[in-house]
Amino acid sequence: MSATSRRWAPVERLDAARLIGALNERAGTALTWDGACPGGEVGAAYVRWDDGRRSVLKWRPHTRAEELRAGPLAVVEALRETGYPAPATELVAQVEHAAVLVQELLPGAGIERLDDRTLDQALGLNARQAHRLAGRPDVPGVALHLLADGPGYCLHGPLREHGPRAAALERWVRAVGVAFPPRLAGDDAVHKDFHPGNLLAVDGTITGVIDWDGAARGDRRLDLVTLRFGVEGTGADPGVVARLDAVLDGMPEEILRPAWAHMSLRMVDWAIRHFAPGEVSRWLDLAERRMDWPS
Repeated sequence: MSATSRRWAPVERLDAARLIGALNERAGTALTWDGACPGGEVGAAYVRWDDGRRSVLKWRPHTRAEELRAGPLAVVEALRETGYPAPATELVAQVEHAAVLVQELLPGAGIERLDDRTLDQALGLNARQAHRLAGRPDVPGVALHLLADGPGYCLHGPLREHGPRAAALERWVRAVGVAFPPRLAGDDAVHKDFHPGNLLAVDGTITGVIDWDGAARGDRRLDLVTLRFGVEGTGADPGVVARLDAVLDGMPEEILRPAWAHMSLRMVDWAIRHFAPGEVSRWLDLAERRMDWPS
């Protein structure tokens, strides 16, 4: 771990046993732990209700439950009304500083290797997110955090201190932040973490999209930039990567540039604080492919 990553603390992890106990006491439930969920960086756990039904326990540290209801959960409900395969929310509660939710367990497993068939489905789902929040200005818009730190992610300091390449990227991110609005305009539903691991599939058919904790209102094309970052280094078919790059090439500058800056900041910061130095270099390599804005 580098000196920079030691100085900047990683994100707080889920303590499932403690959280389940506190949730049961607060909500009057009798949930029991049933194993850790695969994937994810902060943590989620399987739980069982007293009738044996299995669900997923998630948390958002330093978040109010009301914020989840008014933002991400409102996005999910707007999509579910159209038949979009997002999980139902079964319980939301405030436990100390964290918003805790229990969600429906959808069938399938995260996609390990995106191919043309699953990419077609992902693009179709993304298209279905268009204008889902029309008439809902109360749902918060997506914040890009290009000029100031995000809440536990998109931190600028780790990039400034990590080394010359990361510092140059951070200067470019801020230049983009000065040139463009702080939020992507629009009334689309935005997932904000639309990567293959959050796309569940059974035998090549996508059965669900999970992990909507950061969902907001904005431009759905941000999710396609996220997907491009999400397939990097996963062994996705080269043709799939080329197709995604072509989709991004067709985006207007006012969408692509701030979205790319957001994801570059997000992934490099996360790698500095959580991963080995080689991973940082890998994300810098990807970020720099479109880093053609004055720094």
